[in-house]
Amino acid sequence: MYRLIDISMKVNGNSTPVEVGEIVLDKRQYEKMRTSVLDECQKALEAIEPDKVQSYLEMITGAEQVFFIGVGRVLLSLEAIAKRYAHLGIRVVVVGQITEPAITQKDVLIVGSGSGGTLYPAGIARKAKSIGAKVIHIGSNPDSPLKDTADLFVRIPVESRAKKKDEIHSVQPMTSLFEQALLLFGDITAMMLIEDRRIDIDSLWQYHANLE
Repeated sequence: MYRLIDISMKVNGNSTPVEVGEIVLDKRQYEKMRTSVLDECQKALEAIEPDKVQSYLEMITGAEQVFFIGVGRVLLSLEAIAKRYAHLGIRVVVVGQITEPAITQKDVLIVGSGSGGTLYPAGIARKAKSIGAKVIHIGSNPDSPLKDTADLFVRIPVESRAKKKDEIHSVQPMTSLFEQALLLFGDITAMMLIEDRRIDIDSLWQYHANLE
């Protein structure tokens, strides 16, 4: 059990933390980690090339359907993005869902993969390309194997196993920063669409799930 405590509290005249449960955390540790995570996300999002964002928006708004593919935590971020885009009237499909329709030349596939080498998304990307669909790859590796397949590569240059010189360093484990930046990228682009289309945000509640 974790318990946040104030380092300045005094018990029995002592200013040191008193253990409650198994592990005691200094409240300042939360503040430190919060600042680190937010700073990293800010740097990651600022590093995305604006012209790539513009091309990305043009491709997804010009498509008949937008498909999403990823694995692990990346997939969770993509599912959240797909959900929000659906609220904006974009026809979205997460690859593998039971109601998945056929992809066509009029559609776009968004592939989320930091390395670009994950077998399942890479295979799906090549299949979509062979059918004639456009492919957008969002990743972190500038030497991604998917670059040759993708019509557009949106790079989020965060720390990865590739250890490139221009990567944004992260104190977080594994690919946390990429997954966080990916989700925020989706929310930012959704906000851009809302502003561009002059959508009343309050009106979007009518599209919110109501079977909870």
